[in-house]
Amino acid sequence: MTVATPEQASSAPPVAHPWESAAFVARCGLVALAHHARLGSTMDEAHRLAHAGAAAGTLVVADTQDGGRGRGGRSWASEPEAGLWMTLIERPRDPAALDVLALRIGMALADALAPYSHGAIALKWPNDLYVGAGKLAGILIEARWREAMPEWVAIGVGINRRVPAAYPGAAAVRADVSRETMLQAVVPPMRRAAAALGTLSPAECAQWAARDLACGRDITAPIAGRAAGIDATGALRVTAPDGTVRAVRSGSLVFAEEAS
Repeated sequence: MTVATPEQASSAPPVAHPWESAAFVARCGLVALAHHARLGSTMDEAHRLAHAGAAAGTLVVADTQDGGRGRGGRSWASEPEAGLWMTLIERPRDPAALDVLALRIGMALADALAPYSHGAIALKWPNDLYVGAGKLAGILIEARWREAMPEWVAIGVGINRRVPAAYPGAAAVRADVSRETMLQAVVPPMRRAAAALGTLSPAECAQWAARDLACGRDITAPIAGRAAGIDATGALRVTAPDGTVRAVRSGSLVFAEEAS
């Protein structure tokens, strides 16, 4: 494995994979890119590189993962070249922005992937992208802290290029869309989302609302009630049966029809 940067001279020796070339790294808006044919987890490798001093804007990509994971330790099917399996290293300095980072990344991905989707992309709080009833992509955010400040954040993303055999009800981008195209489309807006400060703006809340998969639907988790959108802190607003509205900041969203 090699790591290429845009500053490398054109006379640099050949690299192991075209994605690691300085030109491709620059087109993706990155500082460095590490490509692997196989990894246990791009998330684990990103943490290793970040601990060793890798700069913000370093991306780890694998053709396949043996131990890809999502929130709560759930496994993620990462079949060879069947999708985009990657983790981006950033070094943000605003703890408040970390609370809404998964939502910002979701909105960035939805907009970037819209031209390559079979249908409208919806956002499922807090970290999934759907097309119809099928999951298209998932996001996993893991931060490492030094005292009261984040030292780095690893932004893991999995996007289906084809429907995985393990999850026949999932969604995927169009068959003619290459992983190279997806990388160049999604990474620059991901980096912009990671650089944003503070909680969600009114415009961002409206952007989420336009793609919200849950709003107005009955849910059983993280608490029972009816989903009523999100607030500026990224919390899920839930209207309880007694009419009170609660803000929920953690957990997985389960629709009532899925639990029945």
